[in-house]
Amino acid sequence: MDNETWVIEEGDRVIQKKARHEFEHLATWERLVYSLWVADYGMRNAGNLGTARDVFTDFQSIAFHAADALSLPITRDAFGLPPGTLEERYFDLFEAVCDEIRSAEQGSVLSRGKNA
Repeated sequence: MDNETWVIEEGDRVIQKKARHEFEHLATWERLVYSLWVADYGMRNAGNLGTARDVFTDFQSIAFHAADALSLPITRDAFGLPPGTLEERYFDLFEAVCDEIRSAEQGSVLSRGKNA
């Protein structure tokens, strides 16, 4: 499955879980996926991160801290960029960020049953 489809499908799963539970009940990896989904939504639909901030104000900070906690340096560095720089480089960084997050998915699958 390509990364764009993965973000949509995995983001939908996390959104559904978020609707059943509060955001605080999401695992760190799920918070990261949700934040990536929000950024992707803004960039693909409006071409900017302003729309993403309208959906979830703290998406960039949450993504940065989640990536740091999960030891995902590519993702941490991407979401640690100034907002304007992240916006300019988003599509160049997208594949590497998705690949790194997806590589961390296996560990989160083990904890999903606890939070599902």
